Amino acid sequence: MSEYDVLKRAVEKVLRVYSKEISVSVTFENELGADSIDIAQILKCVEDELDIDLKQTDIDSLLTVGDALAVIKKRVAEKKENGNE
Repeated sequence: MSEYDVLKRAVEKVLRVYSKEISVSVTFENELGADSIDIAQILKCVEDELDIDLKQTDIDSLLTVGDALAVIKKRVAEKKENGNE
């Protein structure tokens, strides 16, 4: 399962939205109605599923699903580089 699929599934679960409502350009707050607690829950689900750790500085700057995906992919790549796959 790709990072995007994991993220979409977490968004669907936490925000109770349909998959078709989620794209990389969609904003968490304005378009999906998420608040900071919702975003934290979404990212916790992703961390658990992908066995990664996201930094608070990563999380603070997220506006869109695409922003979150970029940070997630970066952390997954770092994990692979460090041999913690």
